[in-house]
Amino acid sequence: MLYFIPAWYQENKWKELEQSWHTRRMHTEFDDTVKQVQMFHRSGLRDFRILLLSHTPNFRHFLHRQGVLHASYWSCFDAIQEVRKKKPVVFSFHNLSWPKDIEFVYTPFVVIAYLHNEKYAQIEFGEAGNPIEVAMYENGLISRKNIYDDRGFVSAMEVYREGQILYTDYLTETGVAKMREYADDGRVEINPQANTFFVFDDDEVETATFTSLKYDNLGEVIREVFFTHILRIEGDDVFCIAMDQQNIFAVNELIGRKKCVLSFYGDRYRIKDHPEGKEFVRKAGYIITDSEATSRYLVREMEEDIDNLIDISPYDSRMDFGISGELTVQKILVPVDDLPEERMKLLMIALATYLPTNENAMIHLFTRNATYNWPEILLDKVAEILEEAGFDRRMVIPDEIEDDTAENEIELEDEDRDEVPVRFFVEQCVDELSVSKCIREQRIMVDMRHNPDLYLQINCISTAIPQIIRRETQYMQNMYNGFVVKEFEHIPAALDYFLGSLANWNQAKVYSYEIAQKFTTRKLLEKWNTVREHLEK
Repeated sequence: MLYFIPAWYQENKWKELEQSWHTRRMHTEFDDTVKQVQMFHRSGLRDFRILLLSHTPNFRHFLHRQGVLHASYWSCFDAIQEVRKKKPVVFSFHNLSWPKDIEFVYTPFVVIAYLHNEKYAQIEFGEAGNPIEVAMYENGLISRKNIYDDRGFVSAMEVYREGQILYTDYLTETGVAKMREYADDGRVEINPQANTFFVFDDDEVETATFTSLKYDNLGEVIREVFFTHILRIEGDDVFCIAMDQQNIFAVNELIGRKKCVLSFYGDRYRIKDHPEGKEFVRKAGYIITDSEATSRYLVREMEEDIDNLIDISPYDSRMDFGISGELTVQKILVPVDDLPEERMKLLMIALATYLPTNENAMIHLFTRNATYNWPEILLDKVAEILEEAGFDRRMVIPDEIEDDTAENEIELEDEDRDEVPVRFFVEQCVDELSVSKCIREQRIMVDMRHNPDLYLQINCISTAIPQIIRRETQYMQNMYNGFVVKEFEHIPAALDYFLGSLANWNQAKVYSYEIAQKFTTRKLLEKWNTVREHLEK
């Protein structure tokens, strides 16, 4: 059996990432474990199970969004809260116990309950339309919040005083308080009348008693329940642990005793910031990274060779040539997140220099920043850069007419001014689905950051569009499906090579297709087989 221990946490808390359907998504749910689970679930090559450590009352909806609804899992909080139910159920907030004179007001986003003309409750819904939270109010301030499990019961209850959270009670599916977590210092108290937890052994369920009624924090409770479960696992099972600060206690216990694979993903757990991780790397059965860049960083920080190291992309290539070749405009995708200010200036000037030579070219600034007004902030910044460099800011932000009077006053003046078309736009994409949709319309990508975005590069070879980046990677071979450009003044010439000649663009398309064949699901599973064979030896 292969066990996955993911890092699906909300800001280093033992909580899931579920949010109301109307809330702007501030993060992506995709990571290395999601892809690993997807591959093994769809291929059926090996039995696996997810070991879930966080409180995830809506986990079934998460699995559904990732296309692995029937994936096998063990939940630490199901064991703590003694939950036997496995399947989600359909339930309505109308079925809850409400006061006799309650009145519901339906807004486009939430349902608000009023009692005697005062706000009594607010009901939040998930993406599937199921109630996920019911907040109760007294004198206009929140007094309690019930957090609902998608299996049809209250999973946790937060209690507030004067609008500030005091503690959280975690309940059984029958409504019995199992434990209380205090907000001020994080300490946990176990209900002495319900001081047991479940120990699942396949379809059989046993009970165990907590060793204490008081714990310094929730992590200690999770550790005890997790280890009790792990002791039941025997044989040559393999544990694939997502390297994250929350998972270190699991790594520390399992490494050396069990066959462990450590999975590094981007900047989630950097050895530079966690020196203790070096010993884990030395003891691990195998190390998996998300890219060659992460592997190089790991070797550099370890200051020694790592023989049992392999990079397995968390994204597989799926050929979809997109529609950019069918569009009149030529969209140039330009990622700008974490781009140093000086590079940002040089890049914008280089792009503005190129635009007059190609009237069909449009600059699409790509960002994963989900801040509500970020597109406006970004465009203002670009407009200032170009204006200082002597370019017309109207190619970024068009003139706005304040009122009819102002329009009449400058009407004659406007007749003498040339109309400048807008050439800069913002693509604000947070989750992988919106990124893939955006890429289908792009003609070329220009990523001048030190480490190009991994998911964007995979999408570029999948849609077969060329890349202009600062250094060669496994997804871009210089002079084949793109160019390595380190000097910003060379960007216009590189753009002209691909956008000014359909033959050159098509040639890059062919090379992109050939590279993409190295990152299909079948090729990624072959790398996993290498890991498995090594561990078996």
